[in-house]
Amino acid sequence: MRIRVLEVLASLRRAGAERVAVSIACGLDPERFEAQVVSLYPPFPGGLEPELARRAVPVWHLGKRRGLDPRMWLRFSGLLRQFRPHIVHTHSYVLNYVLPAWIVARQGTIVHTVHNLAEKETTFIGRTIHRAAFRTGALPVAISAVLARSFTCWYGMAPAATIPNGADTLRGFRPGARESWRSANGFGPSDLLVVSVARFDPQKNPLGLIRTFARTLGGCAAAHLAMAGEGSLLGESRRLAERLGLAGRAHFLGLRQDVPELLSACDIFLSASEWEGAPVAMIEAMAARLPVVAPAVGGVPDLVEDGVTGVLAPPGDAAALDAALAALACDPERRRALGEAAALRSAGLDTSVMVDRYAALFERVYRGEG
Repeated sequence: MRIRVLEVLASLRRAGAERVAVSIACGLDPERFEAQVVSLYPPFPGGLEPELARRAVPVWHLGKRRGLDPRMWLRFSGLLRQFRPHIVHTHSYVLNYVLPAWIVARQGTIVHTVHNLAEKETTFIGRTIHRAAFRTGALPVAISAVLARSFTCWYGMAPAATIPNGADTLRGFRPGARESWRSANGFGPSDLLVVSVARFDPQKNPLGLIRTFARTLGGCAAAHLAMAGEGSLLGESRRLAERLGLAGRAHFLGLRQDVPELLSACDIFLSASEWEGAPVAMIEAMAARLPVVAPAVGGVPDLVEDGVTGVLAPPGDAAALDAALAALACDPERRRALGEAAALRSAGLDTSVMVDRYAALFERVYRGEG
């Protein structure tokens, strides 16, 4: 009998937690597992549905409205009764909807992946629901040692497992993209491309990132900032770049389906996040042989070794982040050395490693050993 796994997400937009869940659903051995995916929200343009369709993984969209939508409890409990999963794998705040439905339907065991610092993952009410879920048998999984400590501190219990996020690192480098992607997108071979792949929201601090680039490389005509993503701060970010004189050099690329090519065409991966879990985009950048410049927040130091695979700045220290970017911008040999080391480090963070660890956890839970 195959183990039935239901991956539950708020949406299938192209973001870190969503890509982790889709990688698990697509990567589980179909001879041992039957995977399906639930998205509370309807489809969004450019979402991850095509990747699931290619692997013939069924997808359910429950049609959630913005804000609290009690209809989700009834719809999800009906889905639980229909699919009868052995494992209900939740991500982010969806546990707020899954727990009440699960109490009614009583199908399977909940496994919840904590993708962010415990105190940042959800609201006060959400944390109350999460605490109730963990006390009634839901099994938490942390994605880094830092998040595991945060979870233990906040909830008074250790996670059932720590499983680092993974990315498609073995195919993450496109050596020909430096020339082809740059040519197709209007960049020259000698331009210095600093890239960010992140949501435009307060956690990712896009305004601070733009200011760092402006202070450090604003006077360098050959330096460009490429920012892929969308979010609530996109409009303000555009206006800030204009005010700082970066018109024509700060490029807002939107959601991308060519992230490996984009990263392979660039020189430095820059993050200015206020807090983090274990960002998938950072792993992808390392696989694309990019050195990382970032604050040492959350699980970032678990991914990036300062001075070996990138340069980390103390949290909240904008001057140190500026200095780190400036130092790499003028040192191509160091960028190359750090990038090669980053690629070696990323190999241990491939999607296949992550999926195997989740598969082993799901099998232990199914056998009652979780």
